[in-house]
Amino acid sequence: MAQDLHPPAYLTDTDELVFLIEEVPRKLRRLFDASTARFGLTRTQWRALAYIFRTPGLTQTELAKCLELERASVGHVIDQLEGADYVERRAMEGNRRVWTLHLQPKAMQILPALREEAEAVYQRLFAGVSKDETAMLKRLLGTMSTNLEP
Repeated sequence: MAQDLHPPAYLTDTDELVFLIEEVPRKLRRLFDASTARFGLTRTQWRALAYIFRTPGLTQTELAKCLELERASVGHVIDQLEGADYVERRAMEGNRRVWTLHLQPKAMQILPALREEAEAVYQRLFAGVSKDETAMLKRLLGTMSTNLEP
């Protein structure tokens, strides 16, 4: 039997591009994990601290939405951060069933070093990428994200 001179393309250029788009965040997560481990934190814990810093008094439910995690998972993260004296839970005034999250002084002391770590990761990520290319990438990813919304 004669071989098909043009076999079907099972791996297209678009596949390769999508694989690359998926590969970057995977590598970025690994790099962040290694960076935050120096501080005895996970990447998720670091992100939780950043969100609580940005919005003091955030509830666990709100934090779960920010981190795209289930409430129970976020509860475990907060338990760990509270045990390490980085975060404090406070009962919400008027609704004692809801807890708000606040950074402890220990977290405020570590945040500048975590910020430096993040900047080092970002410098590595964007090395060789111009400001114009970064702006274009931001626009493209924004458009792609919008395209995937329900």
